[in-house]
Amino acid sequence: MTRFTHLVYALSYLLAGLAAGLGVPLAYPGIGAAVAVLSGSVVILAGGLVHEVVTRLNQERTNALRLRGLRQAVDELTEQVNRTRADLATLRGRTASTSSPGLSELPNAGIAVEAISAEADLRRSLVGRLGTRPAGPRPPVSPARRAGNGVSPAAPAAPEQSPAESAIPEPPGIDDGAVLDALRDALQNDRIDVYLQPVVSLPQRKHRHYEVFSRLRAADGKYLMPDQYLEIAERAGLISTIDNLLLMRCIELIRATQERRHNIGFIANISSATLNDAAFMKHFLQIVAQQQHQLRPKLVFELGQADLLAGGSAVLGILDRLGRLGCRFSIDQVRDLDIDVADLVSHEFHFIKVGCSRLLDPAEAEHVGALRRRLDGQPVDLIAEKVETEAQLAQLLERHIDFGQGFLFGEPRLSRRSS
Repeated sequence: MTRFTHLVYALSYLLAGLAAGLGVPLAYPGIGAAVAVLSGSVVILAGGLVHEVVTRLNQERTNALRLRGLRQAVDELTEQVNRTRADLATLRGRTASTSSPGLSELPNAGIAVEAISAEADLRRSLVGRLGTRPAGPRPPVSPARRAGNGVSPAAPAAPEQSPAESAIPEPPGIDDGAVLDALRDALQNDRIDVYLQPVVSLPQRKHRHYEVFSRLRAADGKYLMPDQYLEIAERAGLISTIDNLLLMRCIELIRATQERRHNIGFIANISSATLNDAAFMKHFLQIVAQQQHQLRPKLVFELGQADLLAGGSAVLGILDRLGRLGCRFSIDQVRDLDIDVADLVSHEFHFIKVGCSRLLDPAEAEHVGALRRRLDGQPVDLIAEKVETEAQLAQLLERHIDFGQGFLFGEPRLSRRSS
């Protein structure tokens, strides 16, 4: 009980006692003053006793609730410790042979070790590519990627960068070789930081998904931004290797965090360079198949509209194989709002991202309205991205937009599981 409640109770029985002391002589003239005082004292004492009993009962109830909360916290901590022990055991298994004595006796241990070993082998092969230039034609890099606006999983759009972060300075005279060396060094030493930005349901602002961004950290702790290295990496034939390594890092994070975020999905960018890398995709599909029960339905791959249209049937074939494994897809970098929604649904696309400013542009009202009508009754959600103000949010709610992403709901934050 609060102090105010205690004060009310005390005043109540004090007033009752005073009323008894004064009222008894008036009601019964024959009773003396001593008896009247005694009557009032008895009422006050009885009220104080009841007050004390009620206070103690409430305190016991509060203590019981606290004890229950502490027990729950202990149970959660114990569960976390057990998961940590299991993770450590799995990590030890990475260096052990899958035929080690006793390993096959553990439920799902062989599958877990096999999946992690496959990931480690694929990562080693990708890192090995950094020292050599792949043969054959290089995958194209779209103008959007050259602008560093977020098609690649390397980093989010420029406005999404935290003011506290800094890129490697580019003083006059820095050569491409130095940037390429810094890039290779960051990848070879696994200096890949993973950032998460929430995608929220509206109007509740409840976190439903996290978009996953990977950023490369140089030896001095500063970040290599896409506009610094994309063209250089393209000339060196390393675009697909870089994108593949960043995607693998995202998958590692999703697997590591999916147990703690039971109702949260993760949106990971997948580039045309990755989809066109046949050798990588062959192994990547095997890894997803091995872990589909862990990843499904947590994993959403995001692809730019230009990459999707340019990829044709080959890209759609790969997406369909991922879709059969339980993965879902999102389309962003939308330039043309005249989207065939039914065709997207047939290929397991469940999200369409459109910039907030475009959704609110009066000149686009007719196209946005037509897209909204095509979405009615379809299992596809429209996400307004780059939402930065409450005024923008109010207008989006008037247009019945169900999901939002942007600084208003949270900037990209470094994942606690990121190294």
